[in-house]
Amino acid sequence: MGDSLVRFAVVAAADAVAGFIRPHQTDSSANFAAATMLLRPLRRFLGRLPLAQPHRTFVDARVTWVRDRGLDHAVEKEKYLQPFHALKDFLLLPSSASSSPSSSGPSLTLTSISAHAAQLHLPFRPIRFIRLFPSALIEESPPPSSGVPPHPVIRPTDELVRLHEDEQRALEAARPDSADRLLRLLMIARRRRLPLTLIDRLRWDLGLPRDYARSILPDYPDYFQIVPSTSGVPGALDLELVLYRKDLAVSAMERYAMKFGGYKKGMSLPFPLHFSRGFDLQKKVRNWLDEWQKLPYISPYEDASHLKPKSDLAEKWTVAVLHEVLNLLVPKKTEKENLILLGEHIGLPPGLTKVITHHPGIFYVSNKLRTHTVVLREAYRRDLLVEKHPLMGLRYQYSHLMHKGKETVVEKGKKPRRAAADDSALTDIAGEDEEGEEDNEEDDEEDEEDVMEEEELSTIESEDLESDDEDANQSAR
Repeated sequence: MGDSLVRFAVVAAADAVAGFIRPHQTDSSANFAAATMLLRPLRRFLGRLPLAQPHRTFVDARVTWVRDRGLDHAVEKEKYLQPFHALKDFLLLPSSASSSPSSSGPSLTLTSISAHAAQLHLPFRPIRFIRLFPSALIEESPPPSSGVPPHPVIRPTDELVRLHEDEQRALEAARPDSADRLLRLLMIARRRRLPLTLIDRLRWDLGLPRDYARSILPDYPDYFQIVPSTSGVPGALDLELVLYRKDLAVSAMERYAMKFGGYKKGMSLPFPLHFSRGFDLQKKVRNWLDEWQKLPYISPYEDASHLKPKSDLAEKWTVAVLHEVLNLLVPKKTEKENLILLGEHIGLPPGLTKVITHHPGIFYVSNKLRTHTVVLREAYRRDLLVEKHPLMGLRYQYSHLMHKGKETVVEKGKKPRRAAADDSALTDIAGEDEEGEEDNEEDDEEDEEDVMEEEELSTIESEDLESDDEDANQSAR
């Protein structure tokens, strides 16, 4: 406020000087010269003042986050799915050295699973995690009369084995599609290469098999090659593009537009918009959005280095890249951290969170499962995918199996019944003297999730405001 008053006083003084000169000068050139001489100190002083902030547009403004319960459920219903799937693979894939095939099927000792708990990303003690899914995992122990130490053994149910076999067939059938999807991601990358550690992080979302480096990459030598990383990290490896396929350099937005004909490169392509119920756009924001949608669409596979940073056109290209990346992913969603890490390699600007949160009709940020998940809105109708990849159909079946049978094992107000024959032996092995406390951990975690939701929303918005402050500071400098 003080700066504004000073600025007003300076301008008023300048007007007064100009008013003083006019009646005392008859020559226009003399007027101009005299005014310039007298106003020069005022201009110098004016230049030292902080520049006034321009009127904030929709891109620069803070956008209110509105919950979408359908998309939240799409994220929340996959709770524990990834660690469950990792444990399933550890139990059933031939590469699991600890797996013990027998006449009764594959099995693993609880000791072996516990030794790999961190690698499997199990959220809590293995025995408690396993007991959450009685329709998928069977817990057994030798009878006391056998004389064998009562080490619990974990076996898959027949239904889990059947689903696993269906998944292996689906992965085999999807190999060409998986290779093309990975190729497109490398084509978007600025240097046509990505760290293998980043691809490992995105493996689940890309729908790649766990052993993709051995089962897919060697079969496509014309597509990929593994090379030493230029990051300077000892032993680090990158996956590098060998062949750039122009026929694949067509985004999902362009493919959809071509169905109706008449589309040419550089034309305007508006993004589909779907807002949460209760979300309302102000008139000036909607007017800006309408104009922004009319801007030319620049493909994420094109070089956009010529675009002016922080311009509306650069913003639209960034949205196009995020839109295409999410389309390449099997679930059409991923953790925000994955996009930030990927953005460093595909030329996205630093303020990625700001772009995501400022386009709530295109992207939705869910704070479920103690993380921020970015969802492509147009890919979902409520909590279901519009076009479901075969692997996603199998993942839904895994989720159904994980929850199946819980109501028969857990009665209201009672602890889960043990499936093992010798409860006392398992108590000694698993340390069940702590189970009473740990059984409440999951309930506490769920309560904490509800309490933390508002804090997480504040985090999203504070990150947004921090990026605004950084922009303001840069402008002031």
